[in-house]
Amino acid sequence: MSGTWMTTRAWLLMLPLLMMMMAVIGWPLIDTVTLSFTDAKLVGTAGNFVGIDNYVKMLSSSNFQRTLSTTAIFAIVSVTAEMVIGVLAALLLNQDFYGRTILRALMILPWALPTVVNATLWRLIYNPEYGALNAMLTQLGLLDTYRSWLGEPGSALAALIVADCWKNFPLVALIALAALQAVPRDITAASLVDGAGPFSRFRFVILPYIAGPLMVALVLRTIEAFKVFDIIWVMTRGGPANSTRTLSILVYQEAFSFQRAGSGASLALIVTLLVTLLAAAYAMLVRKSAGSAGSAS
Repeated sequence: MSGTWMTTRAWLLMLPLLMMMMAVIGWPLIDTVTLSFTDAKLVGTAGNFVGIDNYVKMLSSSNFQRTLSTTAIFAIVSVTAEMVIGVLAALLLNQDFYGRTILRALMILPWALPTVVNATLWRLIYNPEYGALNAMLTQLGLLDTYRSWLGEPGSALAALIVADCWKNFPLVALIALAALQAVPRDITAASLVDGAGPFSRFRFVILPYIAGPLMVALVLRTIEAFKVFDIIWVMTRGGPANSTRTLSILVYQEAFSFQRAGSGASLALIVTLLVTLLAAAYAMLVRKSAGSAGSAS
């Protein structure tokens, strides 16, 4: 009886939170699912029921496929660069040298900046008339004339990736640095005595200790990069010629710019499903990493 009462009391205590979650998350989600099966406009009537036509049109659309490819390229390249730079920065800041504390504090600044501020700063750096990047490259003799980095399809996506990496690699570095603190000093000292080089010491001594936290950082950053919106919207709005348009921007344009609420809702649910699959992969990888660490111990 006591166990049943404890369970009932736990549910009663959670009931206000569950009701709030249902109101904030559940009802909008149900409304979006219902809307996705109609041809409703953003302003006007509720629209007619069209079944799965919106989903079929979106999945078979060349715009969706091209945007999905752009999103995947952005996520893969930016996250890979952030992981590499973040781990290297963590290894550097884990060493004993004068000014290490100041560098650790300064490294947090890009990540602490609001994304809109970060995007605005990089727009100024890439400015084709007075941008700092053009001025530096021309003074070094690497450029003859100023370039419009965000105005050319061939360079716009790369410029966005650089801006995103600059903001987010400190997160990876902080996670890796925290994990490095748990690496036993006597093991690393023993590897030095045994004559292990820097790469071998990292591969066989350090990496097993930080692999779990790095996996968490990897998948979390992949999920965030896959649904990126704000930094790209502020810097390029998906241009030029849709070369930097990601799935989140396509959802916004479909629902608000073109005012096709029904197809916009279906596209939003497709993106939600893709992000959910990434989140499920995250849970599986973390569980596997935790199981490996438990068996090793």
